[in-house]
Amino acid sequence: MTTSLDADIAALVDVRAKVDATKRAFDAIEGADQAWLDEIVRAMAKAGYAASEELARMAVDETGYGVYENKIIKNRFNTGFVADWMLERRAVGVLWADEKNKVTAIGSPMGLIAAIIPVTNPTATVLFKSLAAVKAGNAIVHAPHPRAARCSLKAAEIMAEAALAAGAPEHLVSCLQYPTLDATRELMRHKDVRLVLATGGPGMVAAAYSSGKPTIAVGAGNVPAYVDRSVPDLAETAVMIVTSKAFDNGTACVAEQSVVIDAPIADRFVSELTTAGAAWLNESQQAALTAVLFDERGGLRPNAVGQSAQRLAQLAGFAVPDGTKVLAAELTEVGDHVLLSREILGPVLTIYREPDHAAGWRRCREVLALGGEGHTVAVHASDPAVIARFGQLPAGRIVVNTPALFGGMGYSTNVDPSFQIGTGTWSGSICSDNVTPLHLVNIKRVAHQARPWRGVFG
Repeated sequence: MTTSLDADIAALVDVRAKVDATKRAFDAIEGADQAWLDEIVRAMAKAGYAASEELARMAVDETGYGVYENKIIKNRFNTGFVADWMLERRAVGVLWADEKNKVTAIGSPMGLIAAIIPVTNPTATVLFKSLAAVKAGNAIVHAPHPRAARCSLKAAEIMAEAALAAGAPEHLVSCLQYPTLDATRELMRHKDVRLVLATGGPGMVAAAYSSGKPTIAVGAGNVPAYVDRSVPDLAETAVMIVTSKAFDNGTACVAEQSVVIDAPIADRFVSELTTAGAAWLNESQQAALTAVLFDERGGLRPNAVGQSAQRLAQLAGFAVPDGTKVLAAELTEVGDHVLLSREILGPVLTIYREPDHAAGWRRCREVLALGGEGHTVAVHASDPAVIARFGQLPAGRIVVNTPALFGGMGYSTNVDPSFQIGTGTWSGSICSDNVTPLHLVNIKRVAHQARPWRGVFG
């Protein structure tokens, strides 16, 4: 009991010390111009990119989740592609000026940001949030998941050291050393925190929104992909979906979960999915896999998250062919009682056959209603009317003829590249955008008189 109490006290002391130091760092840079901040961001990005392999190895070894090579890509995406995109844009100072209407928009930093980091992407998320925060002139304290404390701390230290070497004050980027649920709550509620930037499971997202602070938080996603009879290329579409879902062993919430297939092409597309690396499960195998993935209350078992298709099959007591990338289960229902129709943070796809695009739309709507509203939908079609119809679904991103993962995060599409994806009020989030540095500033307007004020009196 004494040891536990001492650890709890140490964690709370750590929170207060980190916040105090990071607040001083923000005070020291308040009013900094974009050019100077960009020098810091450029140095941070370079250091993070160089450490991508080290951080990927640490993340896989510590958490047991995902694929080392894919985590390298995630780290490099944020410190390369996303960082370059950030550096081409302004977040502080004059953002735009409307001379005709005599209004100028000015970006003003929010201050100290508390960042909640998920176990599934513990280093890439630290890299992204650190770069976005500093680009917008803020300071940031990261709260890692306890199962990923070491690798998240290392990622934050790399960001902090690079910022310091480039001329930033010490502690501009920091990370809790003893992350616990109580410590994270203490951080979010601290009087000096101005914004909570949270990525995690439903419980953590709910805690973030109940912290009493302005919050941008995103949690689960249950992403459907619809494959229409007008699909441009069946084989390429199958490769897209399998690659997207298998990437990093399915730890990205933006990847496909269900595939809804137009009946006239269903048999051919199932064959293409097999060629692309899908292994099809019979009813008994589906039941065995369900028991591996979910506990008695219907929650995902942590030890089943982020495992390979072969490993999941092994745990479930059956074999799959060499080269299997995803496990595929044909279903006829969506709902809480059909556990495989929920979001699964692993390389598992559920497949539905529907007679036409209208029925396919309804099935995708059911999938979204089961924990995916506001997130992402993938549509594979060339018929503009079909694409337009699916654009009416309640999702923040409707990506067309591209993998949901790479399209949703802004690599293969031109939505803003990001590693935090808003899901809007459909799912209780304040933001439906891909989060960027512009979400981390207050935008004030300098507005000159444009018409005589006395006119209001007629």
